[in-house]
Amino acid sequence: MEDLKTVNKGLEDEMEISGYRPCRWKLALVGVGVVCSGGFLLLLLYWMPEWCVRATCTRTTVKEAEMVLLRSTDEFKRWFLAKVRVMLAPSRNPFDNLDSQTTSTAMANGHTPHNTQSPSQEFIQKYAEYQPVQIRYFTLHSTKYYWSDTAQNFEVFTGLEDLEVTCSTVHSMHSTGLSRNQQEYRRLFFGVNEIAVKVPSVFKLLIKEVLNPFYIFQLFSVILWSADEYYYYAAAIVFMSVISIATSLYTIKKQYVMLHDMVAAHSIVRVSVIRANNDIEEAMSTDLVPGDVMVIPSNGTIMPCDAVLVSGTCIVNESMLTGESVPVTKTNLPNPRLGEKGEEGDDLYCMEEHKRHTLFCGTHVIQTRFYSGELVKAVVVRTGFSTAKGQLVRSILYPKPTDFKLYRDAYLFLLCLVAVAGVGFIYSIILSIMNKVPAKTIIIESLDIITITVPPALPAAMTAGIVYAQRRLKRIGIFCISPQRINICGQLNLICFDKTGTLTEDGLDLWGIQRVENRSFLLSEENAYKESLVKSQFVACMAACHSLTKIEGQISGDPLDLKMFEATGWILEEATEEETSLHNRIMPTVVRPPKQLLPEPIMSPDQDMELYELSVGYEIGIVRQFPFSSALQRMSVVTRTLGEKRMDAFLKGAPEVVASLCKKDSVPEDFPEVLEDYTKQGFRVIALAHRRLESKLSWHKVQNVNRDHIEANMEFLGLIIMQNKLKPETPAVLEDLRRAHIRTVMVTGDNMLTAISVARDCGMIPPEDRVIIADALPPKDGQAAKIDWRYADNPTKNSSKATRLEEVEISLEDVTQGDELKPQERYHFAMSGKAFAVITEHFQDLMQKLVLHGTVFARMAPDQKTQLVEALQSVDYFVGMCGDGANDCGALKRAHGGISLSELEASVASPFTSRTPNISCVPNLIREGRAALITSFCVFKFMALYSIIQYISVTLLYSILSNLGDFQFLFIDIAIILLIVFTMSLNPAWKELVPRRPPSGLISGPLLFSVLTQILVCLGFQTLAFLWVRQQSWYEMWTPLSDACNQSSSGNISGELNQTELDDHNIQNYENTTLFYISSFQYLIVAIVFSKGKPFRQPSYKNWPFVLSACSLYAFLCFILLYPISAIDTFLEIVCVPFQWRLTVLLIVFINAVVCIVMETFVLDVVLWKLVFSRDKQGSYAANPATPKPQGSIEEWGGKCVSWICCRRSKVPKARYMHLAQELSVDPDWPPKPKTTTEAKPPPPDQSPLRPENGSYQIIAAS
Repeated sequence: MEDLKTVNKGLEDEMEISGYRPCRWKLALVGVGVVCSGGFLLLLLYWMPEWCVRATCTRTTVKEAEMVLLRSTDEFKRWFLAKVRVMLAPSRNPFDNLDSQTTSTAMANGHTPHNTQSPSQEFIQKYAEYQPVQIRYFTLHSTKYYWSDTAQNFEVFTGLEDLEVTCSTVHSMHSTGLSRNQQEYRRLFFGVNEIAVKVPSVFKLLIKEVLNPFYIFQLFSVILWSADEYYYYAAAIVFMSVISIATSLYTIKKQYVMLHDMVAAHSIVRVSVIRANNDIEEAMSTDLVPGDVMVIPSNGTIMPCDAVLVSGTCIVNESMLTGESVPVTKTNLPNPRLGEKGEEGDDLYCMEEHKRHTLFCGTHVIQTRFYSGELVKAVVVRTGFSTAKGQLVRSILYPKPTDFKLYRDAYLFLLCLVAVAGVGFIYSIILSIMNKVPAKTIIIESLDIITITVPPALPAAMTAGIVYAQRRLKRIGIFCISPQRINICGQLNLICFDKTGTLTEDGLDLWGIQRVENRSFLLSEENAYKESLVKSQFVACMAACHSLTKIEGQISGDPLDLKMFEATGWILEEATEEETSLHNRIMPTVVRPPKQLLPEPIMSPDQDMELYELSVGYEIGIVRQFPFSSALQRMSVVTRTLGEKRMDAFLKGAPEVVASLCKKDSVPEDFPEVLEDYTKQGFRVIALAHRRLESKLSWHKVQNVNRDHIEANMEFLGLIIMQNKLKPETPAVLEDLRRAHIRTVMVTGDNMLTAISVARDCGMIPPEDRVIIADALPPKDGQAAKIDWRYADNPTKNSSKATRLEEVEISLEDVTQGDELKPQERYHFAMSGKAFAVITEHFQDLMQKLVLHGTVFARMAPDQKTQLVEALQSVDYFVGMCGDGANDCGALKRAHGGISLSELEASVASPFTSRTPNISCVPNLIREGRAALITSFCVFKFMALYSIIQYISVTLLYSILSNLGDFQFLFIDIAIILLIVFTMSLNPAWKELVPRRPPSGLISGPLLFSVLTQILVCLGFQTLAFLWVRQQSWYEMWTPLSDACNQSSSGNISGELNQTELDDHNIQNYENTTLFYISSFQYLIVAIVFSKGKPFRQPSYKNWPFVLSACSLYAFLCFILLYPISAIDTFLEIVCVPFQWRLTVLLIVFINAVVCIVMETFVLDVVLWKLVFSRDKQGSYAANPATPKPQGSIEEWGGKCVSWICCRRSKVPKARYMHLAQELSVDPDWPPKPKTTTEAKPPPPDQSPLRPENGSYQIIAAS
């Protein structure tokens, strides 16, 4: 047997793959089985692809397989089936250059010799000597997997990156374009360039929907009821199913159409492609393949693929991908070959790292810039579903199932019901055989029991709550693209917030500037708009070092750049297209101060007017931009001042980074203290630097020089201090969450100390709590990786150490013993992205302890945000993420509930999108989630009890060979159940968040206790009534002539005689009538008892449709019980019983109601919920527990009793983070002391270095 292979190794959609080929004798056997089972086996194989393959195929090697069976390696272990196909191609590798191997006449100088033959003959003749090879491939989820002989596995061709091209080879090898033949050859592998969302036909969707196991069960039920002559009831169920299927089809179809329209809007455009012989030809974007070179038109376009810019610059709106509405400037990919001699830095091209040079599919290029008639060219990197947008669309088309305990438990619960049905099935068979009932009746009646136990309206009932919640969310401006997640939001107990634009205002305001002269800081100044500063390098840097651009006369770009530029009061001018194409070395963008700021020079009489104007003019041209990169945390520009020979370089960025790139003698000595002082007050600080470039650097050289060459040996100019105000709603919302025991975490790309300051300001870290900074250093010079612990609020005053750029003890402090953490003090960890990366790699076992108390994660890259969410989920937190969508896409998708604050109605990035641009949507979403979750529980419990109550009635009646009548079933199922189920889901959410969470699954103590006690109560009262009615003095076997009510009137009897000839089911009898009344009331009692309000939903009396339905049904039932109307009695097949017995039935119902209410409210709510919720509390570190309200002594007593009974279980918390919190509370070495370093031990030789075991670190006191 062949071993398993793995495709997409290490990626999100990693799968195990095994090969099969069809087997004739197995196919024949299955065919026989299908015929014998009446097609049921076929359905079973349709539901279970793995059974289907194993039943019809034999195992073979993956290489020779005709069918492949794939299984995802994630926790869902889903199965997929794909057919292997074969294609003929001239060669195996899409990047082979076929032209170079053809006849010598072709392609001598890039031009083919003229030929009179038709193109197809030419193509055949050209490749005549090629032996076509067979390539095996299969398609799954819009991705093609090709067999690779070298890897001996199936692989995906994504695009140009498969070649592992460096930046210089993109310029040298790939920027000339492809010939026609190469393009056609590559298209064999990469396919047509479009993201095709096929809208399935209604028929296809219908078949798929109808073949759902649930509807198959309904079909079976309907056939059975029809055979048993329950025609009306069967018709009602068919009618309900049709409506349910129709609405389901409508919503699915609508979603497909929406997605199709969103994608199709720009999937096909006309593009200009450069061919290998430098001809430019028009083509459809569907023909593009990786390696093609396309010309970006000057008036902009919508990108049909992912491409990397090789010449020119573009201004792009990427809101479709990121939700970020500010246009971004994209520059051409640097070409290290043309830069300085002997330079390194020729990196491999990587889309993520070079995204500032990459144009993504679906984004809108607003305008382009080019010089000296050169075209703006881009090399196609990826096409179709491989593009960034294609991946997004794929994740919507083929979403991961949401794993939630509620749904798993629902299936378990149904299985329990089926087991109960099985008991009834056997019971009814035995009973019927003992009573010598005909075989047909036995089969029908015993199967009938199963259909009674599994309620047909269950799925419709379960989704009702979610649909209502979705409607309520829409009303408060929260849009949802995956409704199943609303329930999961009810469980959230930790929320990660992005800082900028989420907790704080989007824009920054300039607070002031602090310039440096002669290596010391001057006093801070409020603004830079001064005559004295107009020609200073500091203001020149503020005016020139940015990526702003004019779009339709408006300056636009990064908000920070915009604020900084506006503060100078300068004017930005861009060359027009005509100018750009005329001059060879035109400066694209010019900045100059306003006239009123420049000093008036005296004009000498013999000076020429033009020369005078030139001498007055002071303007700076931006020659080259190195755009801001979040990895490098800086941006720079090369400029030339009018009339100067040499060029200047200006740099701005994170202060630590800028200082490290400056000459040591230009950075003030007190730089670290000044910086720390600002960041601790929560200011965003940006440092500026400048350098005169060598005179030998000409314009052309600058265009190709490497960034690192420019950004070195700079002169430090000073700091710009920006203020980032908190949004007014932030502190109150965070306080609400804290009171509800929901932990809050900040994940930001900003500076660590600024983040800690904002966390304190908004109340995320209370003033009395300590912050411990974990500073991790990767292993270097043979030393192990280590973490230095320091306490944030006691900055060291030793400036040589505080730069944190030298060796280890820098971050350790001389803290007095008294400064160590008291055991009862609460603490928070803060760490940077760099430290996070080191800890995930070298200290996995510490990671879980750190995320337990980690509150501030600063300078985090987008993928690190996702890793953090995963780390929190690994300790059993239900994680919510709230961000503005720009760089949080991954984390928003990965979290249990991701909310993007975006103007777009539904940003593709996250399951929820909020129209209100602040975090007040988070508590709203959690409240609605909790309400929806509790509604699901209520509905589920009610549906379970409804089926059990009906099951009890039918089983009791079977014992006297009776049953409920057609219209009795109809009345119960339609009038009572449907009405109640759809109105009991309407309770809105409770007004505020309470400190406890609803249980996450149905299989939890209180819920099971609740359902079982109610079942026992209902069983008891039904059995009591059933036995009691037979003890009455007037009781006899009912016949049409029976007259328990003493109303013998000949007309009545003759009327009933006619009827009874039809009553071969023996429906009309005293037991049936009694049980019909009792059970009808029981449904209503249970509905009211289960319809819980506080603390998660508004109380039921505020839900008027429910109150109205319940009251009117009660009134109707009481009316027909106490005042019989013969028409209704005849319709419902009820017989007449004495008035005395009617009162007895009412009494039984009343006592039943009292017992139900006492069991549910007193025993369950007071005793059991207290116990369970005391266990399900979050660790006390997360928040100050809300002060408990004084409870009655009975509650205390009840709680103590039950906790004594269950004491052994209550000691073990369920969630992993609680286990950890318990362990750490008794660990004397935790939290780490401020004078310690934690070192990673080298792993023992027999253990893989990637997974150090527990205890693979040691804590060392610092020397």
